[in-house]
Amino acid sequence: MIIKAFKLIIHVLFLSGLLFWNIFSLQAQEQKINYIPINHASFILQSAELNIYVDPVGDLEQYRSFRAADIILITHNHHDHLDTKIVEAVKKDGALIIGSEDVINELGFGFVIKNGESQHLGDIIVQSIPMYNLTKDRLKFHPKGKGNGYVITLQGKRIYISGDTEDIPEMRQLKNIDYAFVCMNLPYTMSVEQAASAVLDFKPKVVIPYHYRGPDGFSDIVKFKKLVSQEKSISVECVDWYDENK
Repeated sequence: MIIKAFKLIIHVLFLSGLLFWNIFSLQAQEQKINYIPINHASFILQSAELNIYVDPVGDLEQYRSFRAADIILITHNHHDHLDTKIVEAVKKDGALIIGSEDVINELGFGFVIKNGESQHLGDIIVQSIPMYNLTKDRLKFHPKGKGNGYVITLQGKRIYISGDTEDIPEMRQLKNIDYAFVCMNLPYTMSVEQAASAVLDFKPKVVIPYHYRGPDGFSDIVKFKKLVSQEKSISVECVDWYDENK
């Protein structure tokens, strides 16, 4: 039985005892995948065997309480998604770093995966999904082919990570997504309405708004939840990615 994503299971204490991290679980039957929000676009997917870091940036202290990364997925080379010093610091020896060509060129190491390609890592599958802008005055932000969204198959669950994108056809055509991390911040990605419309098309079981801070403040994730909730098969889980203590 699928349990609601993001059920709070534990607070992890780190540093001086003043700062806390929320760990949420994406759970099915006996298999559990923890999801740990760091900030904005950065988070960790954690199973019993693996730590998968997504777009690790920020303060290194934010990562010290967690196991080093076995796999690092980087969507593109903008500063809020790629920090070469953080990548160096959080990866374990032999970690697999996956990114677009621009990302891997900037890092100087790692594995290039292009839109539409997949990488099989034992039972884990990492598939690159396009991420790009559609609106004329936003095309400069994320040109098609320059970055990757991802679908990860982990413990039999399909987890979609949008990266920085608008409501592109490749998103709307996704199938059998269990958990979706979907961005929404103008002018760089898409509006709440665009994001909701796309989610209503591809119907993930659970959708998690993330990457929702823009230059004028935060996108209205409550409105997003209301728009999506018209489809009863989709659960929307809203989490604060921007806690001041992070």
